[in-house]
Amino acid sequence: MSNKPPIRPEPEPRSAYPVLRSIPTRWMDNDAYGHVNNVVYYSWFDTAVNAWLIEKGVLDIQSSPTVGLVVETHCNYFAPLAFPQTVQVGLRVAHIGASSVRYELAVFGEGALCAAKGHFVHVYVDARTHRPAAVPSSLKTLLETLV
Repeated sequence: MSNKPPIRPEPEPRSAYPVLRSIPTRWMDNDAYGHVNNVVYYSWFDTAVNAWLIEKGVLDIQSSPTVGLVVETHCNYFAPLAFPQTVQVGLRVAHIGASSVRYELAVFGEGALCAAKGHFVHVYVDARTHRPAAVPSSLKTLLETLV
């Protein structure tokens, strides 16, 4: 066991993320403390990933034979965000496995550095049986552009 303290995550700039998606905050996103509640960030992660996959033509939520199920998420928070801000969610791919993909995401407000960042892991499964399946080749080719 190491005596070194764990590495503390640091905020990153927009330039670290090749895809950016604007998402408006909603009145209901704020919590009793006057900032966006932590659970909303996970919704933004899900929206950024799946909207990008749909726009790129590799996910059809009604008929794709293979779909990604979320098996892990994580988020570190650096600065508060609040309604009525519009945020940008940055997206990149950290790892492509045989049947899984690890996305890295960051949420930006008006500042130069992200207000939060985290990751999101999809495991790909057969849409009908929910048994593990290989990452489709068309998806893999697209994801490699974000590594």
